[in-house]
Amino acid sequence: MMQALALTVRRLYSTKPPTSLSEAARVARTTSTPLAVRLRRRKRFGPTPVSVSDSTPEGLTPTELARYNRLKALQKLKEINGEQVTDAQWIERLNERRSRVRGFKTVQREGVEETEVVGRRVYLPNIVMRLVRNNTLKGEPYNPYEATFRIPKSVTKTDIRSYLLAVYGVQTTYIRTDNYIAPEPSGRNRARKTFKTYKRAVVGLVDPFYYPHRIEDMGEKEQHARTQWLEDNFQIMYTRAMRKYELLRMTKGQGKGWKIKQPMATKRSHILRLVAERREKREGLILGQVQRWQKLREKGERFSLDLPTKKSKTPSPESENATTN
Repeated sequence: MMQALALTVRRLYSTKPPTSLSEAARVARTTSTPLAVRLRRRKRFGPTPVSVSDSTPEGLTPTELARYNRLKALQKLKEINGEQVTDAQWIERLNERRSRVRGFKTVQREGVEETEVVGRRVYLPNIVMRLVRNNTLKGEPYNPYEATFRIPKSVTKTDIRSYLLAVYGVQTTYIRTDNYIAPEPSGRNRARKTFKTYKRAVVGLVDPFYYPHRIEDMGEKEQHARTQWLEDNFQIMYTRAMRKYELLRMTKGQGKGWKIKQPMATKRSHILRLVAERREKREGLILGQVQRWQKLREKGERFSLDLPTKKSKTPSPESENATTN
């Protein structure tokens, strides 16, 4: 089924990117260029500054510009009205050819031109494309002209482009794919976990798409409201607690008199974390009290400390006489 989908959808649809991209889209295309290509360009042209595109004002990448110059030197460029084709006209022709609608043909029927699809029609592809957040480095802004998907390993770039256009009407400019293989387990008689092997696709978008903010990026009130909404609708924290409880019960709950202590501080890391939190809270209270005393001293006000009196444990003479008598 997947092979039929790949062969059919590949011939049915194609995107139509615009002739000129925005500056942000060009920067996104430069940033997502494969590492080997970036290193090769850096050796030849020098390093490219951050958030700057390496394309020409007409929109040609260094690879496309080198191809244009090579065809121009070999005199293999087609002329328009007897004049030599410029780089802007050449890239426009190239984009038109790239975005041509494949898999269709024009048929004359009773003197009327009709468009007929070549191949079988596919309406419901049985693939799952999971949209995830882009890999954004710390301190860099989120790139809205890119979208990252986790896709089946058998899906190709043409399938991704056709699927996004046919189902969602999303136009793409480029697609980068890479495969993540599950690590080889250590020990004997251990098979590699196939569910940890996946394929990632980074797709360039014509129109920007802003992914919803993370909880860490929200304000305190918005963060609390979002967390409460997730907990009310999906019970995330409750599910985690119950999963941990059942795991502890099945592994360590076999002995008599065994009891789980809240908040389930069974590991050394959990105990150290709780100790650190209590110490931080205690030191914060002490620091706040000291700061209040310093402000009172600066204003010249007096303050007194009511220290608790300890009860003496030594017996009084009366009690000693009472016991001796």
